[in-house]
Amino acid sequence: MADTDVEFPILCETCLGENPYVRMTREVQGSECKVCTRAFTVFRWQPGRAMRHKKTEICAPCARLKNVCQTCVLDLEHNLPVQVRDSVLGVANEVPTQPTNRRDYLAKAAQSGTAISDVTSAGAREQLKRMARTDPYYKRNRAHVCSFFVKGQCTRGATCPYRHEMPDGSPELARQNISDRYHGANDPVARRMLARAEKSTDRLTPPDDKSITSLFAVRLDPSLTQDLLSEHFAMYGELKSVVVVEKSSCAFVNFKTRSGAEAAALAARDGCVVNGLSVRLAWGRPRPKGPNDPKDPVTSQSTDKHGLYPSQDPTAHGSVKHQ
Repeated sequence: MADTDVEFPILCETCLGENPYVRMTREVQGSECKVCTRAFTVFRWQPGRAMRHKKTEICAPCARLKNVCQTCVLDLEHNLPVQVRDSVLGVANEVPTQPTNRRDYLAKAAQSGTAISDVTSAGAREQLKRMARTDPYYKRNRAHVCSFFVKGQCTRGATCPYRHEMPDGSPELARQNISDRYHGANDPVARRMLARAEKSTDRLTPPDDKSITSLFAVRLDPSLTQDLLSEHFAMYGELKSVVVVEKSSCAFVNFKTRSGAEAAALAARDGCVVNGLSVRLAWGRPRPKGPNDPKDPVTSQSTDKHGLYPSQDPTAHGSVKHQ
């Protein structure tokens, strides 16, 4: 289908706005696509009251090729940057960056219906689900910050269509490029999200304390029972016990051996799925040392015949022994 025949843009729920009766203007060949530089049909609308007017930035064929929104260029399924999605799925960017080659590639792909490669890795899909934003983020549609207000020179006051507040984000995030975001390169938002995801995997790094043989599961679905968890984790090693705390939606999976716990943690790095539901795992923590802990250097000291610790002996503090 030619771009001039498009009757409605390819948009995510956030860019479309929460108003179901949104009104749009349609301009055939109204602008140049930020990716393929071809003229395309431009749509303009206001996603809600006190929101800024938005418009499509890339053409429909380019959006279908990458399965992204025509305005924010985020993945339509997971609402994530292309760079994050492709990095997790291991998909290489095959779209040429040179204008001439890129136009030819996109034209052939649009005719053949080629889309992003299907990936069957369950672990990668689960990782995307954990990183995805499930609810629309309508704050993204707010008006931009008034640059004159930042400089202290805005004289419009309450009639100014821009926000009168100081920017609190990183300056790097304000310098985003539509083409780079589409190709999944040099995207500051994606870099920040990938760095955050890399840190979250540290919770599955085996602790130095070899006595820890337990895994902690959080955000459990109520349908995941003790029997289902036991059946799943028993494949990695012999279990000592599985304790489900329904009130806190968590569970403790206790293995008899350290090797079994490490095998389960290693398998969960790409995502843990139990009975079709995602489970978030972390290593358990060592138990706090009690007064009878033989490993405690203080409590393990021997007492005298009266049952006193050395620190309780009055003669050990320079006191004079009474006759």
